[in-house]
Amino acid sequence: MNDQQDDITIDNNNGIETVHHKHMKVALELALEAHSVGEVPVGCVFVYEPTGAIIGRGRNKTNESLNGTRHAEFEGIDMILAQKEYFTKIQDSPRLFWKDVTLYVTIEPCVMCASALRQLGIGHVYFGAGNDRFGGNGSVFNIHTDTELPQSPYPSEGGYYRGEAIIILRKFYVGENMHAPEPKKKKHRVLKEDLP
Repeated sequence: MNDQQDDITIDNNNGIETVHHKHMKVALELALEAHSVGEVPVGCVFVYEPTGAIIGRGRNKTNESLNGTRHAEFEGIDMILAQKEYFTKIQDSPRLFWKDVTLYVTIEPCVMCASALRQLGIGHVYFGAGNDRFGGNGSVFNIHTDTELPQSPYPSEGGYYRGEAIIILRKFYVGENMHAPEPKKKKHRVLKEDLP
């Protein structure tokens, strides 16, 4: 981690450590990893509920891959598909498999990711902070519950380590994005540490 990240701490949630907080901490570490390499700091883990094991993890890699679709969720899905044990289960019964999978992600899934999760049939989504610009799980669109869309809706719940997720994002956006086109580079930004 670089010096800019060293001052980011993950609160102990007043000593209460639920399984949701445990998994979200791993997602936050992945977001910090993304931040350290100049990616938008979003991280996620996929948990297979029958075993409680993390079977997929991801962080944004859009700059590294030069591919705008390489969001954390897609990285995690690809990790699952690369494992023969889970790939076989998915081949046999995709709906039953994904129904038993829970996603923990630091920022609410964007519209693209929310749609992919719905098409897969994800069991549940927990996220840290809402995504007021591109959110697909309630902040902007309700992809997860829209009754006019095909496939089954999925439950989604936000607020897990929300403050930490926001601060990590703010640290990224205060800095200079070396991958941004020249006219869009941001200068003279100041980190706001107060949370709404």
